[in-house]
Amino acid sequence: MTDTATQPAVDTAAAGTDDEAVYDVPADATAYRCSYCGRPFARESWLALHRGLAHPNELDDEEIEAFRAAHDEEEESLSTFRLQALGALVLIYFGFLMVYALV
Repeated sequence: MTDTATQPAVDTAAAGTDDEAVYDVPADATAYRCSYCGRPFARESWLALHRGLAHPNELDDEEIEAFRAAHDEEEESLSTFRLQALGALVLIYFGFLMVYALV
């Protein structure tokens, strides 16, 4: 996994074919580049998620483990966000209900 090391992004865009998107990476930014498609990512966990979703048949055991860890971390973050969003909606709903009852 040599491509997961933080490397300065020297080029400002990754050239690709007509089917591939062009990515604009600032010259002073560091990027983690996918060894399979060359797509840059700002975080190593995003690179691991990309590899697991876009290149699942090409991964070695270490990359699979990194994907699973990043996926579990992402699921935990989403679960926390969902609970916070639900709590905010309940507070807003009952807040409007109290205002309506008083008016």
